[in-house]
Amino acid sequence: MPAPRLSVVVTRRLPEVVETRMKELFDVELRETDARMSREELVAAMHDADVLVPTLTDHIDANMLAQAGDRLRLIANFGAGVDHIDVASARSRNVLVSNTPGVVTEDTADMVMSLILGVTRRVPEGLALINRGEWQGFSPTALLGGRIGGRRLGIIGMGRIGQAVARRAAAFGMQIHYHNRRRLRPETEADLQATYWESLDQMVARMDVVSVNCPHTPSTFHLLNARRLKLMKPSAVIVNTSRGEVIDENALTRALKAGELAGAGLDVFEHGTEFNPVLREMPNVVLLPHMGSATLEGRIEMGEKVILNIKTFADGHRPPDLVVPGVL
Repeated sequence: MPAPRLSVVVTRRLPEVVETRMKELFDVELRETDARMSREELVAAMHDADVLVPTLTDHIDANMLAQAGDRLRLIANFGAGVDHIDVASARSRNVLVSNTPGVVTEDTADMVMSLILGVTRRVPEGLALINRGEWQGFSPTALLGGRIGGRRLGIIGMGRIGQAVARRAAAFGMQIHYHNRRRLRPETEADLQATYWESLDQMVARMDVVSVNCPHTPSTFHLLNARRLKLMKPSAVIVNTSRGEVIDENALTRALKAGELAGAGLDVFEHGTEFNPVLREMPNVVLLPHMGSATLEGRIEMGEKVILNIKTFADGHRPPDLVVPGVL
């Protein structure tokens, strides 16, 4: 007789092709709507399933894992970041955690460039003028932005996405600088024509644009705090497509309001869907609803990685994208 299929619970709606393939392979419970699961629903799902497929909106802590019982064996996260999961607590309960690294690299890097251009070329202001019906035609002095060619870009976090941003920015003629936990290999640094800064303080003080591309960890929480933001040039722009917690959002809002920064492009916020309402009123700020990886191709590839991790686990092997707590 064939082995019983793993019981899988998916916490959010996924692309139809991904859901259909999961239905073919596993005993899967799919969502009827895209509403977030409550804390109680997540605990119940973990209690009743072999595998949970959460997203970054599902915060899974030690207390919830303690209530999950002994059936749960794998949390196959739909996404690369796992800061919403207490990985150490999961592993202590013999629950493996996998993710989907490398899939969203190109899409997120595209969005970084979109935000840089959106802020520096004042795209939202132009759109607002058109939408209000107030545009009176071409004017040589209207909505003057600045070209990005020749500007210094400081990348915080030179992993896959940071390097993809560097390649795109270099094609636009930007000068590439970076700060990273570890310096890149000389050949990679040379290929990217990137200048390494051991001191983040020294780097941000000299940059025209700063792009946040590092993960959220205890060591990167408020990495860009009020003190560091004050080091930046008043003409500088900051963009964040990584995690909102890396920037002190209230300090950023104060700096923008005081004219201490020229603008910001934010795809993520410190408190999830909540953000300082003052940001919405600023013409030099571009706000997006976490769209960095939002391409159909990217979402399908993420789903394929989730399926591969579950299938490999079901076959008695280590998931290829197993998250190891010690290297987070």
